[in-house]
Amino acid sequence: MTMNAESDARPERERSEQVSALTPAAHLFQSFSDPSRLVILQHLQLGEHRVVDLTQHLGLSQSTVSKHLASLKDAGLVSSRPEGRASVYSLRHTEQLLGLFAAAERLLELTGDIVQLCPVHGTAVVSSADQD
Repeated sequence: MTMNAESDARPERERSEQVSALTPAAHLFQSFSDPSRLVILQHLQLGEHRVVDLTQHLGLSQSTVSKHLASLKDAGLVSSRPEGRASVYSLRHTEQLLGLFAAAERLLELTGDIVQLCPVHGTAVVSSADQD
């Protein structure tokens, strides 16, 4: 390989390493990209839910809710535990997730959109907790 070819390969390798390093963040943000997943996260703020509970709340098929829950579980945002023949889902890292939602609400407000991602706790409650 010539010197010129080596120097051309270096930026591509660095870019590839940078992309690889950011892949977990991309997966996390991708988990927020579907409104149904956001609604599931909102319901889980109320406490644990079974898939059947979420299908009733959302009006979606069981397979669709299960796929969304699998995506959220893969992202590390929800966990499950067996209860009889069902699985019960709950939020993981609740405090950090609510902080992220509060920050997203503030950012969306700056862009001209009012979105409530923390229906249970609200931005004001999360913000005041951040100040403590």
